[in-house]
Amino acid sequence: MSSPGTGAVNPGKSADEFRLPTNVRPTHYDLTFKTDLEALTFQGYGIISLDVNEDTDEIQFNASGLNIDKASIQSEALKTEQTQESTESINDKDNERVKVKFATALPKGSKAKLHISWDGKLTDGMTGYYYSCTEIDGKKSYYSLTQFEPTAARRAFPSWDEPAIKAEFTISMVSRADTVNLSNMPVVSEKPFVADGKEDDGKAVGKLKLAKTFSLKGESGSADGKGWKITRFEKTPLMSTYLVAFANGPFEYLESSYTSPLSGRKVPLRIYATSNVIHQAQFSLDVKAKVMPIYEQTFELEYPLPKLDTLVAHDFDAGAMENWGLITGRTSAFLLDPKKADLAAKKRVATVTSHECAHLWFGDVVTMAWWDNLWLNEGFATLMGEVIIIDKVFPEWKVNTEFINYHLNRALDLDAVRSSHPIEVPVPDANQINQIFDALSYSKAGSVLRMLAAFVGEETFLKGVSIYLKKHLYGNTVAKDLWDGIGEASGRDIPAMLDNWIMKIGFPVVTVKETPEGISVRQDRFLSTGDPSEEENQTIWQIPLNILTTDGSGKPSVDRTVVLKDRETNISLDTTRTFKLNAGTNGVYRVAYTPERLRKLGEEAAREGSVLSTQDRMGLVSDALILAKAGISSTSSGLELIKNLRGEKENLVWSSISTELAGLNKIFWEQPQEVRDNFDAFRRYLFKPIVDRLGYEYSETDSPDTVELRTLAITVAAAANDKDVVSELQSRFKHFQETGDDSKIPADLLKVTYSTAVRKGGRAEYETVKKVYKNPPTPSAKIGAMLAMAATKDKELIEEMLQFILSDVQIQDTMYYFSGASANRAARRRIGEFFEENYDKICKMFEGNFSLSYIVKFSFNGLTTEKDAEDVKKFFEGKDTSKYNLALAQSLDAIHANAKWLERSREDVTQWLANWRKDNDKA
Repeated sequence: MSSPGTGAVNPGKSADEFRLPTNVRPTHYDLTFKTDLEALTFQGYGIISLDVNEDTDEIQFNASGLNIDKASIQSEALKTEQTQESTESINDKDNERVKVKFATALPKGSKAKLHISWDGKLTDGMTGYYYSCTEIDGKKSYYSLTQFEPTAARRAFPSWDEPAIKAEFTISMVSRADTVNLSNMPVVSEKPFVADGKEDDGKAVGKLKLAKTFSLKGESGSADGKGWKITRFEKTPLMSTYLVAFANGPFEYLESSYTSPLSGRKVPLRIYATSNVIHQAQFSLDVKAKVMPIYEQTFELEYPLPKLDTLVAHDFDAGAMENWGLITGRTSAFLLDPKKADLAAKKRVATVTSHECAHLWFGDVVTMAWWDNLWLNEGFATLMGEVIIIDKVFPEWKVNTEFINYHLNRALDLDAVRSSHPIEVPVPDANQINQIFDALSYSKAGSVLRMLAAFVGEETFLKGVSIYLKKHLYGNTVAKDLWDGIGEASGRDIPAMLDNWIMKIGFPVVTVKETPEGISVRQDRFLSTGDPSEEENQTIWQIPLNILTTDGSGKPSVDRTVVLKDRETNISLDTTRTFKLNAGTNGVYRVAYTPERLRKLGEEAAREGSVLSTQDRMGLVSDALILAKAGISSTSSGLELIKNLRGEKENLVWSSISTELAGLNKIFWEQPQEVRDNFDAFRRYLFKPIVDRLGYEYSETDSPDTVELRTLAITVAAAANDKDVVSELQSRFKHFQETGDDSKIPADLLKVTYSTAVRKGGRAEYETVKKVYKNPPTPSAKIGAMLAMAATKDKELIEEMLQFILSDVQIQDTMYYFSGASANRAARRRIGEFFEENYDKICKMFEGNFSLSYIVKFSFNGLTTEKDAEDVKKFFEGKDTSKYNLALAQSLDAIHANAKWLERSREDVTQWLANWRKDNDKA
């Protein structure tokens, strides 16, 4: 295993050894696929146009899991026969390559066409060309679709499967006549597939050739293709292989359109799904129609394709995928029942839809040169799709503020361990690429870009982005290209400021000390264990300090010009008045104050009409607990800060409080019952008054903040075993259990109601939610049922749930059970043991998928002793961890950090809780 601290992989090999030779390059793929949903197989035939860059008698391309027939090459430059069969084919399975050799070399500068046929199996692995399944009218219904990112196009067709090797694609599909075919581009023609012996006009592969290749024979034995059809699609623009997409099945659709604000062109929009769920797709379609014209206006660049479809799949590994012209994704990403949808589901569908639409520019029109620049795709889609653009559609959601909890803190948590990696990380090996689709490529990259946008101004930032996109249309880029665009718009030296944020591991903590003249500030690398070595603490970041101060009347102002460019410096300001660094919490760093200053900031935060914004109060809470975890401050001081915020009104501040308390609660999960009871009492003290104030009923007139705060307060109070809340939820669940009527369970309380009922109940409650999982009315209900099954405290039911994972659970759903078990005190150790007992089976299940890294983390990162770390490390010794080594290293680091926090804070927290309980009982 390579050093996870740098994210480097296979240090013994150069990056070039993982890339295809450059002797030839494809310019156009003419691909035809025959899909048989009854046999769950597919066949393919391709004519790949090549530019020959060197004299060569061999051609090497990517292929994996395909049975490839003998290839032939056609070129007018050949002096003998213009078409020659390959003389040898070498299949390098380890490197997923095939090399075909020919008797006569192709001359440099010539053009050639590679003719090749292949076949493969449609599997349920959710990668390459695979099948999905649903039940319609009591019968199983199969369909097929693709998932190629990052390196799985090679599982569907022979390809030069690297993002910088762009080409044009002409796709044709042969399928059963009663199914629907989809691809990136619109349909040109669709006809019954009847091989009449006449070849086509040469623009596409002839029917007779395909009939022979695909063995389409009727009952009489003639190749008449009875019952089949052929669908041809328009040629694509230049694009990377990982963005190619196609699908076949019994799909239905809803449709809409938008009018381009730049050209006036009307762009058709559709969303496809199977008949049993298509009625839940309208909201996503509506969001797509709203965001697309905003993107065009923002980037000053028209969406270039003739149409934009979405396909919703029942089995999907990632959340969603930005295939150009044919977005794909799982049901929870695109479906909701407007009559039963909770606000969280609406937000997820809207942000995922917008995120994938952002990729139509970031990734599709302009693509990263290699996967080490994945963040150029994902960081931008996170910021643009989930903040800047969606805020224009749903301003009431306060997404820029919510970003702090959902993305910034998530990124800082992962980046605070030694086994983190830079945002831009070397990943030459295809085996490693899936691992960097993580919080750093998405959330940290998005956070750094958000910090930059705040520093140069959002309008200037977006102008620079537009310059970047226009300069690199249909091309491939690296970070410098983006910095050049924003630098041109802003007149600033962007690389000098941003390079260390992108190229270096970790982030800083800024320590603030007060002096007679003002403050001294110092930056050091932050680690959750609190112990960076001198070698680990070499990076100097350029940090926008965003200093909030107040004048004599108490009026606040923010100085955004001060940038910490050195290890430490002094700043003049009046410390007798309120001041705070990282105003607005736009910076990707933490701030450590003296205990006295933290106390004063806490008092200001709790004051009615405080000068500290919602974002500032959120950052204050998060910093206080996380710095305590690292030993920079005491955990009790963080708890004191939270206690004083009991009168807080803002939902998102309460969300920060809930998150940080949940992290601390997880550390104390095996401590004495008295300590845990006191902790629950403290959580009830904070959240039960909100329940009493807001109640359990939701109204259409409720603001999003009210909806979310009510849901949060009830959820935390239930987790803290508040008798009134638990009883209320049990009562509502019992009515559902006895009658099948779920009208007494508000959509926003469905998950907590299910989980509380199972956690406090027994087999009857468990079986009820199990039935929901097997026949869910909505994606939210399905997720709620899975998490509830994993919440049981009954040891026998825990074992049944674990076996259920292996026997009855869709592969894409497995991580929900692992996540739920990891959050369950009664199952936390057992889920790790279960992983170890079924290691080979689980690795096989998730072979080539994104989810394996998450499964590893959920299995172990909730443990809290050094012995746990040693045991986990010992289990993995001698195993091939190449596909999840970063996740494993990060889990081990998390255990070490948990253990150190527990050791440092056990007495401090125990005593503080005891004193609080004593004082509160007196009151």
